[in-house]
Amino acid sequence: MRLITLLISLLLLILPASAQFQFFEHMFGGQGHQQAQPQNMGSDSAWFQQQYEGAHCDKYLCPHTLSCVHFPHHCPCAFPAVEDKVEFGQGSMACVSKGGFKEGEAARKIELARKGLI
Repeated sequence: MRLITLLISLLLLILPASAQFQFFEHMFGGQGHQQAQPQNMGSDSAWFQQQYEGAHCDKYLCPHTLSCVHFPHHCPCAFPAVEDKVEFGQGSMACVSKGGFKEGEAARKIELARKGLI
């Protein structure tokens, strides 16, 4: 009986201390309990091809965003916060990195390049 009382007393002392250390571990970014880290994506295009082949679209399926649009030049850019969409003749378009601090800077540079000025 004394052994059981001693064990219960010992547990009552250890559990709060353990919880306290876990609190400080989490608070200061401790690595006591590792969580499973997500795996990196594969270096081949199999996942994307599977998504592309599984996408349903009865119009035009944009190859870089898998958006379903009426015409290829209606495709959105995948990262509009950092890309400008530039439409060319014949219904084609491209997404290019934003070219500066002014709106439409990338389109202006592309037009200058088309004219052979840069």
